Amino acid sequence: MNVVTKHESEIQHKDTAQVARIYPVLLCGGSGTRLWPLSRASYPKQLLSLISDNTMLQETAARTATYPLFAPPLVIGSEDHRFLVAEQLKDIGVEPLRIVLEPCKRNTGPALAAAALLLVAHDPEAIMFVQPSDHLISDPATFRRVVTAAAKAAAQGQIITFGIEPTGPETGYGYIEAGEPADGAEGLRKLVSFVEKPDIETANAYLTGGRHHWNSGIFLFPAAAYLAELDRLRPDIVEACEGAIKNGTEDGAFFHLDEAGFAAAPDISIDYAVMEHTDRAAVMPIDIGWNDIGSWHALMGAQPRDEDGNVLVGDVITDGVTNSYIRSDGQLVATLGVDNLVVVATDDALLVASRDHCADVGRMVETLSKSNRAESKHHRRVYRPWGYYQTVDLGERYQVKRIMVKPGAQLSLQMHFHRAEHWIVVSGTARITRGQETKLLRENESTYIPQGTTHRLENPGRLPLHLIEVQSGGYLGEDDIVRLEDSYGRH
Repeated sequence: MNVVTKHESEIQHKDTAQVARIYPVLLCGGSGTRLWPLSRASYPKQLLSLISDNTMLQETAARTATYPLFAPPLVIGSEDHRFLVAEQLKDIGVEPLRIVLEPCKRNTGPALAAAALLLVAHDPEAIMFVQPSDHLISDPATFRRVVTAAAKAAAQGQIITFGIEPTGPETGYGYIEAGEPADGAEGLRKLVSFVEKPDIETANAYLTGGRHHWNSGIFLFPAAAYLAELDRLRPDIVEACEGAIKNGTEDGAFFHLDEAGFAAAPDISIDYAVMEHTDRAAVMPIDIGWNDIGSWHALMGAQPRDEDGNVLVGDVITDGVTNSYIRSDGQLVATLGVDNLVVVATDDALLVASRDHCADVGRMVETLSKSNRAESKHHRRVYRPWGYYQTVDLGERYQVKRIMVKPGAQLSLQMHFHRAEHWIVVSGTARITRGQETKLLRENESTYIPQGTTHRLENPGRLPLHLIEVQSGGYLGEDDIVRLEDSYGRH
């Protein structure tokens, strides 16, 4: 089926007086490095509450959730984060159109191709509104108004990117050069070029010249138009994504792209695959209080400071401290007589850095990863679809964990080759399966799971179940789990 040719024709004959429905496409991948130690590979920044009580993903989804022109969002994320994404959306009452799961990283070009293919099958006239889910926008009303106005130009087949009005000579962002006015919407300009991160002299020239804007990574275009340009410029991407969808699997709200098919796509961004080569490209300059929260320095810039120029979060005491970001997610942090620092404390790691070196945090995480340090990937509290577990103590041949199971949830039916387990109920009610035996345990009651014994833990009650697990054995890694049955499709 030639999807692109069919929908290219629809773009050309569409009555552009009518604006098609806009489908937010939320990019929810991430490696969790730039805001380490708060963000980790298993819990990247879009899943964190950084500015408000809502997470960055929730803030992004909520921007368009109650506005009729905008459809429910299509979310593109990782298999590793799927349950967290679904739960966070549910918590704010947003039911996604789909959560599309990437089996491997292939950048925004293929990710958006897969999204476009799914959307044209759902709505041939769909307009995609692509947003990273980890950006701050402090003026969402203006943002929605500009996007709605630009949708008329997008409905005519233009591929629009949004350029942020620069507020300073920023060397950490890519830039977009805008040219002559473009048809379709007030303020729309023809896109001249994309520019990589400049040096300070070039950035100053861009600021005074008035033609260059920060590259936001936000796009608006018809799904069919994007596929048409991909079919012309990079047909290998379309072919790979068609295969990934054809052989993909549906699981409730989740759509799992086929791994072999998606891995055949090149690792390339939409900028390099399409935007730098298409004659449909346009740029809409906007001033919406945008911040990509790409470093601790950027996060500090997005929050109000005290009279000493500090941002203090959590249990923090200072004396003679200026121009610093200090955050504690647990223990007391006391600082004395320092300036221009970032100090971030979690329950298992402490970062102390000059604000001038915040961009290098990713290099630190890479060093941790090469050393096989768990702190590069996980917090002590690790979230699962049934709840979470948290390591309390770890030593030679033993590990102690605190486990919380949500009401009505259950762990997989499983067994371990290398360890035995003791479970002690702290609060709530546990239904325990141990071999052929099933029984209920209540507060202060316990059980023992011998090595090699099939077992399952369930919470049949209406309140969270909390228990302590003591593991003992020669190997205590999470990969010593043989799942026999699982409610969440894990293997």
